[in-house]
Amino acid sequence: MRRSNRGTALTALLIAAATVGLTGCQSGQDGDGDAGTSKTSASASAPASASASASASKAAAAEPFAGLTGKEIADRAVEATSGARSLRIAGDVSDDESGGTIRIDMAMDRQGECAGTMSLDGQGEAELIKTGDTLYMKYDERFLRAQSEGEPAAETDAAVDMLAGRWTRMAATGQDAKDMAAFCDLDGMLGDAEGAGQDVTRGERTDVDGRPALLLHEKDGADRNTLYVATEGKPYLLRFDSESEKDPGTITFSAYDEPVAAKAPTGDVLDLDALGG
Repeated sequence: MRRSNRGTALTALLIAAATVGLTGCQSGQDGDGDAGTSKTSASASAPASASASASASKAAAAEPFAGLTGKEIADRAVEATSGARSLRIAGDVSDDESGGTIRIDMAMDRQGECAGTMSLDGQGEAELIKTGDTLYMKYDERFLRAQSEGEPAAETDAAVDMLAGRWTRMAATGQDAKDMAAFCDLDGMLGDAEGAGQDVTRGERTDVDGRPALLLHEKDGADRNTLYVATEGKPYLLRFDSESEKDPGTITFSAYDEPVAAKAPTGDVLDLDALGG
């Protein structure tokens, strides 16, 4: 991931305010009148300087990321997002193995805790919780039948009878759980994030689920992407739209640095490791 050490929008705001203030002070010292006249001039210019400084500050604050290019803003968004302690990702992710689309809605943190849902090509849904070294999953009937396509009907029916709507558990470090546990790996999901391409332009201001954001339009070869960057607080990435022919889709990012509600389910939980043994 490429990182940036460029000045922040706050720095630009302070420089603008300081410049206006300095100009006001210099204008107050000009003139050849007597002492009384000088005092009057200085007294009159002070409120004007303060007013100008306040106006400049408000204008800079009203313009998010003042003085930054689209690429600089995008790089800041990638850096802030990659540094999050936790977040929630919802949207579509291409699955290279099946050639389909995995839809996920998952909250996860740096400790590997996670909770959420997933589906493949819209065929049913599976709930997933990982806490500590244990992975819990619950599948609906449609999901189980879709994943068992091509298997003997009797085996599929037996799997549905045993698993549909029932929580299961297995060691997250086991071979069978590794692929699913990867959805809980925040470091893995964000660790390979890179800075934006060279061609990024600023767009209009908008919002994502009520959070103010700035649109960025990115061109990366033949691909076209739209980034929505938070304009309040840290410049987190709030949404990413891909118009790529290979990997189209939309992903939203939310619940930054919030606790992940990953609690082991209670009641009847089927131990798949014991069953396999």
